[in-house]
Amino acid sequence: MTEKLTDQSLLDPLLSQGWTLRDDGAAIEKTYTFANFVEAFGWMAQAAIWAEKLNHHPEWFNVFKTVKVTLTTHDVDGLSELDVKLARKMDKLAG
Repeated sequence: MTEKLTDQSLLDPLLSQGWTLRDDGAAIEKTYTFANFVEAFGWMAQAAIWAEKLNHHPEWFNVFKTVKVTLTTHDVDGLSELDVKLARKMDKLAG
C-alpha cells in the first residue's frame, strides 16, 4: 500500500528544479516548455510509459509546446514517494 510522504526533504531537490508545492500541500506542479509540439508530445509519450510502469499517472495539460504537470496520490489524499519518483523521471526525460 502506498503511504503519504512524511520526509518532506525529498521534495527539496524537486523544488530547486522548478517544481512548486501546491498551496494545499497535496500536490506538486511543473510546467515544461519544449521546442515544438512534436517534442512536447514525444516527451509525454515517454513519461506515459514510466507512469504506467510505476502505476502512477499524472494529471497533465498540453497546449502546443507546453505541458503543465500536476502530481498527487489520490489514494493518500496528498503526496507519496510515487510522486517524487515520477517527477524525477520526468525531469530526466526532459533533459
